[in-house]
Amino acid sequence: MNYFFSHYYDIAAVILFGIGFTIVLLHRNLMHKLVGMNIMDVAIFLFLAVKGYISGRKAPIIIDDIISYERYINPVPSGLVLTGIVVAVCMTAFGLALIQKIYLRYHTLDIDEILVKYKGVK
Repeated sequence: MNYFFSHYYDIAAVILFGIGFTIVLLHRNLMHKLVGMNIMDVAIFLFLAVKGYISGRKAPIIIDDIISYERYINPVPSGLVLTGIVVAVCMTAFGLALIQKIYLRYHTLDIDEILVKYKGVK
């Protein structure tokens, strides 16, 4: 039980990822799928940020001529999170543009209806 209290950010990231993945799998609406993908992105960013933080260490900004690596956290996970956020925003904007074009053409966001209209089967 102590594990759950000390790793609640990890558990929150896993639960968020599960919620997003469930939304992507079960919903037929394209907008809901995009929101589910964004929830999964947030879960991954939270997980990376939690794994990159080490209690008692500081950001890797050299002050007071302390060069020892034991005093600083690893900056790579933070850089990955920032890069991931930029990529996620760009992919969300692209996804919204595609969803808009699909809606203008088929007048629906339901995948089943789009496939029926695309194939011409009623």
